[in-house]
Amino acid sequence: MSINILVTGGAGFIGSHTCVALIEAGLVPVVVDNLCNADADALVRVAQVAGSRQPVALWRGDVRDGALLDKIFATHPIHAVVHFAGLKSVGESVAHPIGYYDCNVQGSLSLVSAMQRAGVHRLIFSSSATVYGQPDRSPVGETAALRPCSPYGQSKLFVERLLGDLAHADARWRIASLRYFNPAGAHASGLLGERTSGRPNNLLPVLCKVAASRSESLTVHGNDYPTPDGTCIRDYVHVMDVAEGHLAALRHLDASPGASTFNLGVGRGTSVLELLGAFGRACGTDIRHSIGPRRTGDAAAYWADVGLMRRATGWTARRTITDICRDAWRWQQTLSRQAAVPARSAAAMA
Repeated sequence: MSINILVTGGAGFIGSHTCVALIEAGLVPVVVDNLCNADADALVRVAQVAGSRQPVALWRGDVRDGALLDKIFATHPIHAVVHFAGLKSVGESVAHPIGYYDCNVQGSLSLVSAMQRAGVHRLIFSSSATVYGQPDRSPVGETAALRPCSPYGQSKLFVERLLGDLAHADARWRIASLRYFNPAGAHASGLLGERTSGRPNNLLPVLCKVAASRSESLTVHGNDYPTPDGTCIRDYVHVMDVAEGHLAALRHLDASPGASTFNLGVGRGTSVLELLGAFGRACGTDIRHSIGPRRTGDAAAYWADVGLMRRATGWTARRTITDICRDAWRWQQTLSRQAAVPARSAAAMA
């Protein structure tokens, strides 16, 4: 009998890679996504990458639509939910806080209400290391102070607390909140990765665009931090390791009632300049860059303490920064080839 997992936001970057991991584990993802930051074609690529003969079921809609969620639960016998749906730009959340609280908090409330009505009580929540704000020290463990610096981070923390209250009130709930550090990379096939519109918010997609362009240059924001090379240090974790972390967390729910919280990271940091070097080696060219001023609010360094996740679930990140850069560049080459096709067609017609 098929085991269906509802994946909200499943056409997005982390959601689509998690769908691959679910299929490869013999599970059946059912996706609901309003496609505001994704495209349905990602799920076609998911089936291709995972070697599935069946298309991924997609319900186009918003998790704030309770009637739609009720219909999904009535149509599919759902075993558990993996909740990615939400907005995720720190800067945008500062400019538009109401939209972020509405989407991220109200969307989560709508989802768990629908789960309650359907009698589904297993949930993996996509949280973020932004709930820590600027940590006092690294590695950062799950018991570190929680002081998010943006509406985005606040919205993630608010949902974590909501889920904790829910599990405390009703012993049927089994919930894991996963605090991602810096998911990056792409599927090793080069067929699935992160699509961005406009200027990306994260460093790896920016690196991809700079490397693919002959004119663009990257600005490194500050080289006078108290780190070995003066640039910020972050914990970059491969998106497929993150996807496999969700599988490990799902298995953990079977033996662990209540609400749990885990960091997902590698457990060590990589500086901006180290990342530029690794990406340059992956794409075979130096990354054009200049040094600019620090950005307000950037922490000098933080990386995850991943011991709790390892002890509880057996999961640990297996891929390296070299893997992240190689796979991200392979995906960028796929995007570049796709973008070149219409141009060649137009030239041929002319």
